Amino acid sequence: MKKSHFCDAEPAPAFSNLPSVSLSQLAMISINIRSLLWLSAIFRAILIVYGEWQDSHMEVRYTDVDYLVFSDAASLMASGDSPYKRTTYRYSPLLAFFLIPNSIIHRSWGKFLFSASDLLVGVFIHSILKLRKVPEDLCMYSVVVWLFNPFTFTIGTRGNCEPIVCAMILWIIICLLKGNVLQAAFWYGLVVHFRIYPIIYVLPIILILDPLFFRSGLKPRLQNWSSRQDKTLRSSNKVTDQYDLWKALKTVFSKERVMFGLVSGAVFLSCTGLFFYLYGWEFLHEALLYHLTRTDPRHNFSIYFYHIYLHYEHEFLMVEKLISFLPQFIVQLVLIFRFAQDLPFCLFMQTVAFVAFNKVVTAQYFVWFFCLLPLILPWSNMKLKWEGLSCILVWIGAQLHWLMWGYLLEFKGKNVFLQLWLAGLLFLAANTFVLIMITCRHTYSPVFQRLEHPTLKNAEKNN
Repeated sequence: MKKSHFCDAEPAPAFSNLPSVSLSQLAMISINIRSLLWLSAIFRAILIVYGEWQDSHMEVRYTDVDYLVFSDAASLMASGDSPYKRTTYRYSPLLAFFLIPNSIIHRSWGKFLFSASDLLVGVFIHSILKLRKVPEDLCMYSVVVWLFNPFTFTIGTRGNCEPIVCAMILWIIICLLKGNVLQAAFWYGLVVHFRIYPIIYVLPIILILDPLFFRSGLKPRLQNWSSRQDKTLRSSNKVTDQYDLWKALKTVFSKERVMFGLVSGAVFLSCTGLFFYLYGWEFLHEALLYHLTRTDPRHNFSIYFYHIYLHYEHEFLMVEKLISFLPQFIVQLVLIFRFAQDLPFCLFMQTVAFVAFNKVVTAQYFVWFFCLLPLILPWSNMKLKWEGLSCILVWIGAQLHWLMWGYLLEFKGKNVFLQLWLAGLLFLAANTFVLIMITCRHTYSPVFQRLEHPTLKNAEKNN
């Protein structure tokens, strides 16, 4: 294994970014994953109950406006109508189906469902790290980063569906680590139908299904956390560190890759075909095509919002669409071909870059990469003081700066569109800075080890 080539940094023990006192205290507290999950569940239940009170007694609602859209669509489906009769419902009918109990049991059913998915993400984070033999104290710290992150525990309790998507993505990673390609393909096809953005993960998953790692009848060999600084293992796996495009072309149609493509494609097309039969073109446009061509004139974190706002009533030229798409596409390709073998890190970097360069960026999108962040922390050499702290402050500071201008525009009615756009540029710069810092301090660690070739193994035995 080796570190990233983006910068040179002396390797340090993973999680040297934690203060020694905090780490020792964490190790001394005999709290297991079950206790942590119970504590998180109680905390989320309290937030949901509090949210009901705030909605009834305060002008600013705790509940996300999207949750009201979900609930209305579920109510329509329960009565036998199309969920797309609810304006601005632009999701799979599966989501409305899951929330039918909102109108039967209680209106907060969906919040409990999303919060349960939130907890399931914590379980999956712990499972993935244990599969890679990460020490228990580091596993627990990584789980805490998800379960007690203000961005994550408020998403589910306010009624946003993103935790379901995060749970499915982590489950796909678990299936791949265990060699269950068929199951991974099923869930991948389902999650892309449910929420279109995970389509960006298809190429790194296809690349990781290399015959060097996946072979019929054999479980893939995982690279353990303890071997991250092993020079002997690093040299033995040298051929896999840099992705060989020529070898990839020769083995592109391996059994595992073909099976993954066929199964995931069949699941996606089956779900899409079923709901197209039930709800027609309205479903196809609202649930899928809308997200591919979405342009939102309302203010958001995207650097493109001001241009879209100024020209929203005019049709965009193909050149304009290409200019906005190219940076995102190029960055994705670079990250995939550089980091595909270190799958969790690759998916994290992809997601941050995808969100940062997207034409529409809202706060709920941040959860997409927050669920992947705990999976890369044990391989980080970043020190909390001052590198980690500077990343946190720069990212949150740039976001608060944008929110200040957003508040002046939306609540005070001030004409600060230009300032808001400049704040969006600053936020993009902050995301870029954090990505570079994370990359420089990450210990590149391919997920899988090469499987021994049968003929080579027999020859070694005979000798």
